[in-house]
Amino acid sequence: MRAAWYDRQGPAAEVLQSGELPTPQAGPGEVRVRLHASGVNPSDCYRRAGTSFPQEYPRVIPNSDGAGIVDEVGAGADARWLGKRVWLYNGQRNGRAFGTAAEYIALSAELVTELPDDVDFAAGATLGIPCMTAHRCVFLAAPLQGRTILVTGGAGAVGHYAIQLAKWAGARVIATVSSAEKAEHARHGGAEHVIDYRREDVAARILALTGGEGVDHVVEVDFGGNLPTTLKFLRDNGSIAAYASAGQRMPTVPFYELMRRNITLHGVLLPALPIEARRRAQSDITQWLRGGGRLLTVAARFPLAETARAHEAVERGDKRGTVVVEPAA
Repeated sequence: MRAAWYDRQGPAAEVLQSGELPTPQAGPGEVRVRLHASGVNPSDCYRRAGTSFPQEYPRVIPNSDGAGIVDEVGAGADARWLGKRVWLYNGQRNGRAFGTAAEYIALSAELVTELPDDVDFAAGATLGIPCMTAHRCVFLAAPLQGRTILVTGGAGAVGHYAIQLAKWAGARVIATVSSAEKAEHARHGGAEHVIDYRREDVAARILALTGGEGVDHVVEVDFGGNLPTTLKFLRDNGSIAAYASAGQRMPTVPFYELMRRNITLHGVLLPALPIEARRRAQSDITQWLRGGGRLLTVAARFPLAETARAHEAVERGDKRGTVVVEPAA
């Protein structure tokens, strides 16, 4: 099969190469997916660059999300998967060196979900880690009906899905962004109010929008960087679900304030979630997709041979949505 891979960590243009590798076979409990699209997440770039993770295997096919058609079913896996259109997550995680920057991937049937016919493969490849992470971050605050949720980074891949899922579940959603263009994207996703954190006082604006009451729950893209501001508008007995903390990687946490106000902090990392939580996310995302009105944003498309350029597009940090690699292109 054709694939992209790296044998050492470093800059994308220096370490990523493409060519022919052996085609995988579906093992026990696995399915093989002929990939039509591969989603590139920031974590895929971190792993390749070596900035946050050591080299895990002698050779790595990057990217963990994707979409395609099941063309082989291993022993013990449900034969009904054969021929199904699917999206998948955690492809290059949990003990697998070979991800989705390839024509094929073999992985546990637990990691694939049926893709509705009206969602194309590139859009399906944007789901995976961003949408599953967003689901966990949002539904930790359930029940959501009538509650007010803040989504920071509302134009990012996780943030945009968090807005849509929270709105779908009946919450009132406020989002923060860094530009007018991103504000429009967050509004299209369903945010009732959008705050440009570079130009506005976030805490003051949220308190004004909520009549001084603040928000019930925060889906947080930068826990350490935003915590001092968050505590100004988060209600007592509120909660924070944080999936990143790039602004302050070793934050100081005011434990006694959190304790006195009974504030709950959740760290969210998809590969470590209980299987029951991941199954619920897959089920809910399927219902949400079938309901229509969703916004799945492909930021850019690259052929497999240009996987390095796809990684560089993610690393620039100005994308809106998910960068996709198309193995068949």
